[in-house]
Amino acid sequence: MQVLLSTTYFGPVQWYQKLHRADDVLIEQWESFQKQTYRNRCLIATTNGVQALTVPVERSNSPLIKDIRISDHGNWRHLHWMALQSAYGESPFFEYYQDDIHPFFEKRWDYLQDFNEAICSKMCELIDIRPHVSMTESYAHVAVCDYRDMINPKHPVPDPDFVAKPYYQVYAAKHGFLPNLSVLDLLFNMGPESIFYL
Repeated sequence: MQVLLSTTYFGPVQWYQKLHRADDVLIEQWESFQKQTYRNRCLIATTNGVQALTVPVERSNSPLIKDIRISDHGNWRHLHWMALQSAYGESPFFEYYQDDIHPFFEKRWDYLQDFNEAICSKMCELIDIRPHVSMTESYAHVAVCDYRDMINPKHPVPDPDFVAKPYYQVYAAKHGFLPNLSVLDLLFNMGPESIFYL
């Protein structure tokens, strides 16, 4: 089965489930950038509930996702890392994985697409999944399974193939289980067992 996905910044569990279960994955790089999507944001669980972490991007003459540059505005790398430490410092596997994740908040990346691709590669390595991933060579008009707009934080489309199975979360006693957060939530809470939730 071929799956078409948009690029993501520490994408949600649903996105990584598609990545893991597909025979062939195409990441769209010729679509127009869309604000308030997983392309440049992730959702994490904090003591106050769900928090969005957004990578700021520069305005561009080209709307294509492959041309979108990351902005250094607002010290966002430090703020995102501090938010992750605060949210997951007490989780079972944060200390184990923090040295793998922290470099993404130290190094500067020019393009959002490249940044997200490096994140995806590292997350696949840590979860121990080996998807066959390639980038689109032009805008993909037809795909067997197109999830580019379905996996969306603001307006998710019902997905009968995805059931958010509960797993341990640090703040579950306070907020209940919070489904489909960033894959970081799954990794920091479940560690090597993460693959079984995909």
